[in-house]
Amino acid sequence: MDLEKPPTERPVPRGEGCLTVAVRLPVRIVVFVLVVPVRMAWDALVVCGRLLRDTVLRPVGRALLWVAWAVFVWPWVTLWRYVVVPVGRTLGRLGYVLLVVPAAWLYDRVLTPLGHAIAWTARGTGAALAWVFRGVRGGLGRVLRGIGTGLGRVYAWLLVPVGRALARLLKSVGTGLAAVGLGVYGAVAWLTRYLIVVPALWCYEWVLAPAGRAVAWTARGLGRLVGMIFSGIGTGLYWTLRVLLVLPAIAVWRWILVPVGRVLAVVGREIVDALGHDWRVAGHLSLAVGRFLARLLRLAFVEPVRWAYRTVLTPLGHVVRDTVLGPAAEAARSAGRVTRQILDAARESARQTRADVRRILFGTPREPEPLRPAKPRGEPQAAAARTLGSSTTALTKD
Repeated sequence: MDLEKPPTERPVPRGEGCLTVAVRLPVRIVVFVLVVPVRMAWDALVVCGRLLRDTVLRPVGRALLWVAWAVFVWPWVTLWRYVVVPVGRTLGRLGYVLLVVPAAWLYDRVLTPLGHAIAWTARGTGAALAWVFRGVRGGLGRVLRGIGTGLGRVYAWLLVPVGRALARLLKSVGTGLAAVGLGVYGAVAWLTRYLIVVPALWCYEWVLAPAGRAVAWTARGLGRLVGMIFSGIGTGLYWTLRVLLVLPAIAVWRWILVPVGRVLAVVGREIVDALGHDWRVAGHLSLAVGRFLARLLRLAFVEPVRWAYRTVLTPLGHVVRDTVLGPAAEAARSAGRVTRQILDAARESARQTRADVRRILFGTPREPEPLRPAKPRGEPQAAAARTLGSSTTALTKD
C-alpha cells in the first residue's frame, strides 16, 4: 500500500460560482462515508493478497516449477544426453565405416580406373568416327555439288523462260481484271451516294433535327415546371418542420438541457474530485487503523509469546540441554567409540584367523625374489669362465 505518498496538489480553480461551493462540502461528506469502508476493505484485501502470495503462492509455484522440470524437461534432457547423442554418434561412426569408407574405396579403386578406361575408349572411338565422317562428307559433298550444278542448269535453261512467259500472261490478264473492277466500283459508289447517303442526309436535316429540337424544348419546359413544383413543396416542408420540430428542439436545448447539463457537469466534477480526495483521506485513515491493529496484535500475542520464550522456554531448554541431552549425547558418543573399537578388534581377529587357515591349508606363500641389479651400460664384456660351481644343465640349475 502506497499510502504514505503526499497527495498530489490540485490547482485551485479561479472564480468558482456559488453552486460549486454549495455542492462541494455535502458531496465530499457523503462520498467520504461511502468510500471509507471500501478503502479499508481494499487495503485488507491487498494485505491478505500479499501475505498469500509470499507465503503460499510463491513457494507452491516454485515447487510446481521444480516438479514440471523433473517430470517434463529432465527426462527429455537425460534421454537426449545419454541415449540420443551416444546412439547418434555410434550410428554416425558406423555409417562412416560401413558406407563412406567403402564408397571412397570403390570410387578410388574401381570407378576412377573404369572411368579413365571408358574415356580413353570413347576418345579412340570418336577419333575413328571423325575420320570416317570426314571421308563420307567429302564424297557426299562432291555428289551434292554435281546435283546442284545440274539443278542450276535446269533452273537457268527451263524454269526461268517458263516463269517469264507465265508472268507476262498473268500481267495482261490482271490489267483487264483491274479495269473491270474499277468500273464496277465506280457504278456501285454512284448508286450508293444517290440512293442512300443523299436521302439520309435530307431526312436528318429536314425531319429528325427539327423533331429532336422540339422534343428537347418540351422536356426542358417540363423539367422546369416539375422543379418549380418540387421546390415549392420542399420549401413548405422545410418551414413546417422548422416551426414544428427544429425551433422547439433549439429552445429545449438552449433553455433546459444546457443549464441542466452544466449543473450535472459541476456535480460530476465535484463527485470525481471528492472521490479522489476522500480515497486519499481514507487511505491515511486505513493506514492508521492498520497500524493500531498491528500494535494491538503485537501487544496481545507477540509480546507475551516473546516474553514466555525468553524468560521461560530458553532457561528451561538450557537446563534440559545441560542435564539431560548433554550427558545422553556424551554417553551415546562413548558407546559409539566402544562399539567401533569392538568391531575393529573383531575384524582384526577374523583377518588373523583367515590368514592362519590359509597358511595351514596352502602353506606359507613364497616370498618374491629380489630384483637383480641392472648391468651398467658400456662396452660388452666377455663371458665368464665356467667353474665347477656354475650350473650347466637343467638338472643342476638353481
